Amino acid sequence: MAAGACTISCGDCVLDGTDACGDCVVSFLLERDPRDAVVIDAEEARAIRLLEGVGLVPALRHERRAG
Repeated sequence: MAAGACTISCGDCVLDGTDACGDCVVSFLLERDPRDAVVIDAEEARAIRLLEGVGLVPALRHERRAG
């Protein structure tokens, strides 16, 4: 994995299977199977935060499970 990359897996998220999934930026942008991991690099993460900051996409709601 490249330095600064971020892996997002719904299986690691404490909100997995809740109503929050329908409003997560991962689901919003990719319309993919919510069990598939998404890997984004640092530049893409910054772009998502900028889009979120101006209200163009919903916030990333992923929270890694403890352990």
